[in-house]
This record gives sequence, structure tokens and C-alpha cells, in this order.
Amino acid sequence: MNYVYLLKSTKAKWTYIGQTSDLRQRLAQHKAGQVRSTKGHLPLELVYYEAYDNATDARKREIELKTN
Repeated sequence: MNYVYLLKSTKAKWTYIGQTSDLRQRLAQHKAGQVRSTKGHLPLELVYYEAYDNATDARKREIELKTN
């Protein structure tokens, strides 16, 4: 499975949209401060996610969400 997910900073009005094939591992990386783009916005919470059968569909949805 591939996932598109939305994270929200619990300290500031800031959100992040990403996609991954291993949602649990990627969330752990975000929460541990190992992702440069989210490191300065900790702590984070998972607000929403969608599952897709392939990476192409997940990437298309990620782009769609980022442009709306």
C-alpha cells in the first residue's frame, strides 16, 4: 500500500502533506525530527491519511492536495 498523509503542528498553524509506502515508519521519522522539512515544527500529529494501491496514484493525490 501507499499512503498520502497530512500532518499538523500542535504548536503553530502549519500543515504538511506527504506520501509514503510505510506510513508507520515515516511518522516515526517525522516525530523523531529526522525529516528536514518538518523538524522545525515539532510536535506533529497525524490528521488524515488515504491508502492507495500504487505509488503513482498516491503521488497524483499528493499533488492534487498541495495545489488546492
